[in-house]
Amino acid sequence: MDYMNLAGRKPEIIDCDNFFKSAVLLPIANIDGKECILFEVRADTIKRQPSEICFPGGGMEDTDKGSMDTAERETSEELGLTRRQMDIIAPLDIVITPFNFMIFPYIGKISDYKSINPSAQEVKEVFSVPIDFFKQNKPKVYHVSIKMDPPDDFPYNLIPGGYQYKWHTSEYPEYFYIYNEYVIWGLTARILINFLRLTK
Repeated sequence: MDYMNLAGRKPEIIDCDNFFKSAVLLPIANIDGKECILFEVRADTIKRQPSEICFPGGGMEDTDKGSMDTAERETSEELGLTRRQMDIIAPLDIVITPFNFMIFPYIGKISDYKSINPSAQEVKEVFSVPIDFFKQNKPKVYHVSIKMDPPDDFPYNLIPGGYQYKWHTSEYPEYFYIYNEYVIWGLTARILINFLRLTK
């Protein structure tokens, strides 16, 4: 049997080929003597999530050597920096969403904040928030319900309980930080919170 050939293999995430994979950089820069996290406001004209706040990053391409390479390439393209102007420190935890997104976040230092020259096609604005702000202010949390929604032709006759089958439900937390006029939420906030928990 071919199952013997599986000995020594490394596990992957089931159906990972069906996920949209991307990588982002949580960039830190020293601004006026304070350690700050940099954020982007996405361009109004961009197709996916226009005007939302995010970290620099994007989809993995076949030419990328790995997720870290993706994070570096996308940050370079969006912030107008060379790779020498950023120093990847470590990976954060991988984010998997119920919506078939898999995100590989990294934390990195930007050596010269004043050299940032955002791509107008992708980035409307870059702003910074002192790390101390997030340490001193907890986010607001709202829980979004997630439930199964079978199609009309689902074969209930094939499962125990039929139409009365007890589907599992879950809650998906949405975090919100409000800093001046900026609202940081969604996956960006989840990645940020992971970073804060790891660096407590």
